This record gives sequence, C-alpha cells and structure tokens, in this order.
Amino acid sequence: MSAETPLPFFVYGTLLSGESNHARHLRGRIAHRTPALLDDAELHEGPGYPYLVEQPAAGPVHGELLTARPEHYAALLVELDRLEDYTPGDPHNDYERLARSVRLPDGSTRRAWVYVAAPAVRARLRARGRTIPDGDWRSARARGLTPPSAPDVPRTP
Repeated sequence: MSAETPLPFFVYGTLLSGESNHARHLRGRIAHRTPALLDDAELHEGPGYPYLVEQPAAGPVHGELLTARPEHYAALLVELDRLEDYTPGDPHNDYERLARSVRLPDGSTRRAWVYVAAPAVRARLRARGRTIPDGDWRSARARGLTPPSAPDVPRTP
C-alpha cells in the first residue's frame, strides 16, 4: 500500500480526541471519528505517550479511527509522519507506519494507517518495557497506571 493511498488513521495515545496532540495536529482536519480496536497488538508505556507493539494473540488495543478531510489528507500524512519520527526506509525510526485492519463497533473491519514501534524500539520494549494491560491508554492514565502526558509531548499516535 503506497503512502498516497488515502487510508484513515488508527490512533491510540496523544492523538485521541481530547488529548494534547489531537488539538495541535488534527483539529478541523478530521471528517469522521469512530471508536476502533486493533487486535494482535499491545500497548507499552513510553515517556508520556504509549508505543504500540504488534503481538500475535494480544489485544485488543483501544483507539479511534480518524478519517481526514480530503483537502487535508496529504499535508496531515506528512505532519503525522514527522510527529511520529517516521521516514520511509529509515532504520532509525521510532515508529513505522503500517496498514492494518481495525475493528469497528458494528463488527466490520477497515484498513488504516497505524504507527507501531519500530524494530529496535520494539525489542527494547519487549526486553524491559511495561505493558498497559487492558490496551487502553486513556483508561490506564485515568487510573494512574501510566505517567501523564506532557503538554509538549513530541509524538504518539
């Protein structure tokens, strides 16, 4: 799937509605938002934001499926790649942007861009990271299980 394919975005951290990076980067640019789940993945704590790690039989990770307004899609894709420190083919990425199927409330699935921990980050998280047990970053924060997000957190989907 090419970068030009207009897929919605699955977000699970500071880009969720009501969170700091949503207001900064997405306000006025989203045509549709709906709750969604991503199977075969787990969340790990990061410094004020989570990382998503693909893990067979894990999950689901709770998030939102965001469909960009067509006139904002290309610029938003570039901006979110920058926010997530993602450059196609760069071995130093913190995140990789991958097309994955997410589950919607009605049981249907939809392909979406998902920012997942890059290989080096994933290995470090699996070795000594802390998993967010229910896959719901917002809920874990509300229960005091994760550090609060900083006001100027640079990234997380």
